[in-house]
Amino acid sequence: MSSNNPSPLAGEEGARAEGVGGRGCGCYTPDHQLHARHALMTERTKAMRGEPTEAEKRLWSILRGKRLAGSKWRNQVNFEDRYIADFVCFQRRLIVEADGGQHSENSYDEQRDRWFEAQGFRVLRFWNNDILSNSEGVTSIILAALETTPSPQTPLPQGERDLRK
Repeated sequence: MSSNNPSPLAGEEGARAEGVGGRGCGCYTPDHQLHARHALMTERTKAMRGEPTEAEKRLWSILRGKRLAGSKWRNQVNFEDRYIADFVCFQRRLIVEADGGQHSENSYDEQRDRWFEAQGFRVLRFWNNDILSNSEGVTSIILAALETTPSPQTPLPQGERDLRK
C-alpha cells in the first residue's frame, strides 16, 4: 500500500531553503566572508604551486631542500589570507619574489612590501629575466641577504614550527 505522505527526510530539504531560514538562508556574515576569503586564497596558493613560472621553477630549484646555506624555504605561502609570497625563509624572515613585467612600478607591490616589512620580513625582488639569465648573481644576492639578516627572536606565524632550536 503506497502513501502520499512524504518521508520525514523529504521535508528536510525545505528547511534548507532560503525562505525558511535554514542553511541556505543567503545571509552573508563576516564569518562567511572570512571563510570564503580563506578558501579563495587556499585555492589560489595551490594553483600557484602547481603552475609555477619558469623563473619560479629556477628559483625553487636553488632554494629547496636547504640547498642554500642550509636555510629552509617554503614556496607560495599564504599570509593571513591577505598576500601570497613566492618564497619565504621564516628562520631569517626573508621573502624572495620573482617578478614579471606586470610588477613594474606597481603600487600594489609597494603596499604589499610595506605590510611584509611591518611583519618583520625583508623582501627581495628579482625580475624573471634576471633569474633565468643570471641565476648565479641572484643566488649570490640571496645568500648575502641570508648572511646579513639576523635570526629574529620573534614568534613564528601560527602553525610554523620553530626550527631555530
